[in-house]
Amino acid sequence: MEIIERKNMPVDELPGRDIQRAVGKNSAFESRAMTVGYASYSAKCGVMEPHCHAEETVVIFDAEKGRVCWGDTKDNLTHSRELERGMILHIPENEWHAFYYDEGGFVDIVFIYGTSDNVRPEDNK
Repeated sequence: MEIIERKNMPVDELPGRDIQRAVGKNSAFESRAMTVGYASYSAKCGVMEPHCHAEETVVIFDAEKGRVCWGDTKDNLTHSRELERGMILHIPENEWHAFYYDEGGFVDIVFIYGTSDNVRPEDNK
């Protein structure tokens, strides 16, 4: 068994969010079969562009004044839901989505992928 505490995981500052890689490629624990980590969205990180990628499960670790928006294209996120701690989101493969927050708010998630490929927007470039 491998164990790491979040406070001991490096923070990777990416456009629109900070992530901490627990399991997967270039993570605390290497895996070719899955990807797990934390992502934080706040004013410090700037606004993240809508994106799509591999099928994903998200656990809302914490949120204040945060929401998720999703839709069929990058410019057509027609659905929106306020977020609360403890919610679980299942995001189908290639569904466009983004996390947002109002002034003073934030969204903090645990992300889970059943793959180590195509898991971040930067992977598609």
